[in-house]
Amino acid sequence: MTLFHPALEAGRARRYVPNLWDALAFGLVFGTLILIIQGGRATLAPLTALEQTPISLDPAMLPEYAVRTTMRMLAAIVASLVFTLAYGALAAKSRRAEMVLIPLLDILQSVPVLGFLSFTVVGFMALFPGQVAGVELAAIFAIFTSQAWNMTFSFYQSLKTVPRDLDEATRSFRLSPWQRFWRLEVPFSMPGLVWNTMMSMSGGWFFVVASEAISVGNTTITLPGIGSYVALAIARKNLQAVGWAVMAMLVVILIYDQLLFRPLVAWSDKFRVEQSAGAVAPHSWLLVAIRRTRLFQILLRPFETALAALPRQRFALPAAKPGRVDAWLSSAWADRAWLAIVLAAASASIWLIARFIATELAWAEVGKVVGLGVLTMLRVVVLMALATLIWVPVGVWIGLRPRVAERVQPLAQFLAAFPANIVFPFAVVAIVRLGLNPDIWLSPLMVLGTQWYILFNVIAGASAFPNDLKEAAATFRIRGWQWWRKVILPGVFPYYVTGAITASGGSWNASIVAEVASWGSTTLKAHGLGAYIAEATAAGDYPRIVLGIAVMSLFVILFNRLLWRPLYAFAASRLRLD
Repeated sequence: MTLFHPALEAGRARRYVPNLWDALAFGLVFGTLILIIQGGRATLAPLTALEQTPISLDPAMLPEYAVRTTMRMLAAIVASLVFTLAYGALAAKSRRAEMVLIPLLDILQSVPVLGFLSFTVVGFMALFPGQVAGVELAAIFAIFTSQAWNMTFSFYQSLKTVPRDLDEATRSFRLSPWQRFWRLEVPFSMPGLVWNTMMSMSGGWFFVVASEAISVGNTTITLPGIGSYVALAIARKNLQAVGWAVMAMLVVILIYDQLLFRPLVAWSDKFRVEQSAGAVAPHSWLLVAIRRTRLFQILLRPFETALAALPRQRFALPAAKPGRVDAWLSSAWADRAWLAIVLAAASASIWLIARFIATELAWAEVGKVVGLGVLTMLRVVVLMALATLIWVPVGVWIGLRPRVAERVQPLAQFLAAFPANIVFPFAVVAIVRLGLNPDIWLSPLMVLGTQWYILFNVIAGASAFPNDLKEAAATFRIRGWQWWRKVILPGVFPYYVTGAITASGGSWNASIVAEVASWGSTTLKAHGLGAYIAEATAAGDYPRIVLGIAVMSLFVILFNRLLWRPLYAFAASRLRLD
């Protein structure tokens, strides 16, 4: 027998009545869908449409350009996230795969965006002949190459530093590898991954000019977007248009900070590893609004149920191999065989590159390029040391104060997103008028967009630092330099190494645009490997492009192998939160 209670029935009926929060949620969702459809329709247009509607410096066009650029960056960030989860997990869980994937990641990180564009534009255009879609994919891929490596390094570092007691707990509960991945490893990596995703999104802005205003040899294609708007403004020496572009960037960053990253930071805070109550939690008005909706939550419930069920699945593992085969695959002989295969593949690749370069270049050119690489390396080392001294203390101070981090977050994203190209005009004018040495004073431009990798990662490390360890340090009255040396620096060190690796690789990459600065017809060049690659790319000189990229990759790999990888191993073995 069911009793009818009017108040209870009215309460149940009210749950299905939309409220003002539902109207806000539906407005945001449908507005986003309209923008996606409108932007997607433009990608299906013929390639001749780009010539018929050239880029205009009219500020009224900036909203449309901002939407097109943001869609490319969001598409690239989604692709980067998928790549991160797959590549980072394979590198962290398989020792033999790690031998190949991590050096390969070092190489990919060191290859400049212009290097990717040089070899991918024609290929993507061939996939969609005569359509804008091919050029759009080339631009998205170029932005992807400026985002993915940082996120992958962050995820890899998190998987290598998962606390042993948590890992042992999942094994005690007999969770499958699939369940352990989604219920322990991904949640543990989430705070750092969210901050690095923000940094990657901002880092994409740094190269958006090169991605949208594509010029490789005789091929010049300009896609509608803020990047191409900035390129045209610089070419025409229009400072007013540069200012309008900066304002548009600021508005776009504030919007996706409020609608995307602020909710993600607030959501990821629940994955912090600590044994006592946390401090002030990050806040997001959008998450509060979604939790107050009625009809919207009901419509989202099937998706929430499906996503919640996915980590609980127990996928069958491959059948066990025969004992002798399994024992041989785990033996030292199998390791030697795998190492031999890797070395053979690497040697074959080096031989093919050398053969291609030798068709038009002499050994004297190789020596010259190596010398230019040494000059660029000196700039990177000095700039990294200065960035570390400045941003590690600042990042710790911000990360330990959630309210401050919440206010600084959009400002830091804007500074990280600020393209160095916009600073170039002022740098060129100042260097010319003051008679300064371009080899010295163009160097700081290399670190403008990459120093933030250190800041964002240190903020992520300090934000994720367990509250119980902070309370223990306060209880034992550890203060001053002892607190820095014994407490906080070991806690943020794994995050710092991740940021330093990506900042170092990003500085090498940024040398392509920083060692050659122009303002109208005035061009300044610094002696370095970045300027060499930029000149070869502009001329479409593929042997010199390959030589420059190969030498840059070699320098980055040696730099990472001799410095950052030992520090990574030290952080994984000695500075885990166990």
